[in-house]
Amino acid sequence: MNQQANHPSKLLLPRLSIMMFLQFAIVWGAWLPILYPFLLGYREFTLTETGLCLSAGAVGAIFGPFIAGQLADRVISTEKLLAISHLIGAVLVYMLGTSDTFMNFAILSGVYGFVYAPTIALTNSLAFHHLPNRDRDFGKVRLWGTVGWIVAGIAVGQYLRIWSTPVGVSIEEITAVQNAGRSIAFTISAVLGIVMGFYCLTLPHTPPSTNQKSRFAWLETLREIRMQPLVTLFIIAVPVSIIHQFYFVYTSDFVTGIQNTAGSDAANLFANGINTVLGVGGGGLMTIGQMSEILVLACMPFLAVKFSKKTLLCTGLVAYGLRMAIFAYFPTLVPVVIGVALHGICFGCFIFVAFMVVDEFCSTDVRATAQNFFNLVIVGVGIIVGSLFATALVGEWAMVDGEMDYSALFLVPMWLSLACFLMLLVFYPNLKELQSK
Repeated sequence: MNQQANHPSKLLLPRLSIMMFLQFAIVWGAWLPILYPFLLGYREFTLTETGLCLSAGAVGAIFGPFIAGQLADRVISTEKLLAISHLIGAVLVYMLGTSDTFMNFAILSGVYGFVYAPTIALTNSLAFHHLPNRDRDFGKVRLWGTVGWIVAGIAVGQYLRIWSTPVGVSIEEITAVQNAGRSIAFTISAVLGIVMGFYCLTLPHTPPSTNQKSRFAWLETLREIRMQPLVTLFIIAVPVSIIHQFYFVYTSDFVTGIQNTAGSDAANLFANGINTVLGVGGGGLMTIGQMSEILVLACMPFLAVKFSKKTLLCTGLVAYGLRMAIFAYFPTLVPVVIGVALHGICFGCFIFVAFMVVDEFCSTDVRATAQNFFNLVIVGVGIIVGSLFATALVGEWAMVDGEMDYSALFLVPMWLSLACFLMLLVFYPNLKELQSK
């Protein structure tokens, strides 16, 4: 292999980094963290309706491997498919912000999920296609997605702090105004989506594979994910996604209440500092998790060499459980900030490493489809099951006299994290077993 193949061009990493920045700012940074209080508090949907809206967007991710992955691996170049998807998505997400009925919001969420969800895996597969060294370079690129998440989240939080936090009124009135102000997040997302759509047309050309073992990429992918370690990874990914949903559904509202009602003088001082820097409404504070994620991803080239993939995956699951335990047992500002910061280890050591494992153990001609299949589990099936489980089942159970018992609520994903850790420890093959295959 020549030197050019071993080292990417000077412009490749910045181009892919901008792609990741926009990809994750659009949804994960702008409006997903604030969706629960927006729907429940401002649109006045019921808890079950809110869960259905959250899961509707994931329905589209189920079709990603069969349509978007098939198109990218067999028909159209990945960068063009990304451009089309994001331009359509920009229109849909703007409509989401103006939709005020449950049925309209649920339908639009489903259509938007169909368009947007596959783009997560497609940006991964495009990056993997052009990076000469996956373990060395992908972390450097992907961490800019986290930066985009942080920037968008803080922008929304600062908007709420400056324009949607009235002074001299009750906590209830402040909360009501903040819930209404969260609609700005959808407008920000739409603008970012338009920028991303046109930017995708400038990305490196990524044509469909010419080395095709099967006409249907998804059939070949199904054959490959039956083998270890992918089969264990795919099975565990469903409950992990459920745990993930408890965090993304409830944390914004959970930390907003803590931010607005910090008790002691020291806690007030700390809360004021957090609010000033990150904004209010929960989404800004949650970006602390993305900040820690940057540190983990920046260290990933070293970690991926020093530790086995199994060790990293187990570390991620331990962090999931520890975060939920902190939320359940220590619901005050400083411990909760530490719990939010654990998101970097949760995501970096499990979700990020899992996508690397999928790329490593799948054939080159089905990588886009394989990434979409794993995306199906994480962003599709897992979110559908997780949203309904976290809201209509556990959420309704933990609701006492109209108030959420967060201590009881977060114990459920804590124990689920422990179960996933034990499953991975027992069934995921170790390094020697993989090398012998």
